[in-house]
Amino acid sequence: MVPEILRYAAFTTRADGGNPAGVVLDASALDDASMQRIATDLDFAETSFITGVRADGALMIRYFSPIAEVPFCGHATVATAIALADAGRVDAGEIRFATPVGIVEIRVSTNAGGTLASFTSIDPSVSALPAGDLAAILAEIGLEPAVLDTDLPPRMSNAGNPHPIIVVADPTSFDEFTFDATRVRALMDERSWPATITIAHRLAPDRFAARNLFPVGRITEDPATGSAAASLGAYLRALEAVTPPARIVIEQGAHVGRSGELTVDIPASGGIVVTGHAVLIGE
Repeated sequence: MVPEILRYAAFTTRADGGNPAGVVLDASALDDASMQRIATDLDFAETSFITGVRADGALMIRYFSPIAEVPFCGHATVATAIALADAGRVDAGEIRFATPVGIVEIRVSTNAGGTLASFTSIDPSVSALPAGDLAAILAEIGLEPAVLDTDLPPRMSNAGNPHPIIVVADPTSFDEFTFDATRVRALMDERSWPATITIAHRLAPDRFAARNLFPVGRITEDPATGSAAASLGAYLRALEAVTPPARIVIEQGAHVGRSGELTVDIPASGGIVVTGHAVLIGE
């Protein structure tokens, strides 16, 4: 039997905005090949699958891109939590997902824009981005080191997935860089980077624009990336570029015609909290 496959747009209040995700709320009868086939056919950045319930009540969830399973996906987590709320399956607004990278806690709420989900990432780590990796990324997007923000140096940040983070100071360079998707995909595969390469630009002390390179299927740039947003929050905390508790807002998706917004709360320690809306776009 073919399971019900829902389609949600995350980090937006519009069906034509944000990042589309496939959601399968009952994947208990699906094997790995079936889940990969559904994700490939759907051809969104990721599709989530609820595969069962643990003894402690946590919902077991897995994430597949069109080409492979990924350890964690923030926008699909938000979409799945809100799909559960829409189906009346949320107890007092609290959900616990048992993901491949650990337990992720989600709170569902509402405001004037609709239903929101906030997930708390695993305890993040931030490390140096090797010089060779930085040079390779800059070569692929055609930028020189001189356009980088000297106050926010490149790092590798992991709040569920490893994300190289590069902050560009010059807005024109940020808006106009281009890349060859096949070459970037090869670079990511060579480095075993399962998620996006984050190129960011600081718009204000508490607001960033982000472009997340993620060539999979028909996708080249991810419209809204929850795990990268958490990683950016962890990165800013590690660099002491914010004073916790702090909140930043990330604008993403305008460069691919699907604008979205991610709210990131940065505590003094522990996981980073990422919040956004999601709306049903079809079945």
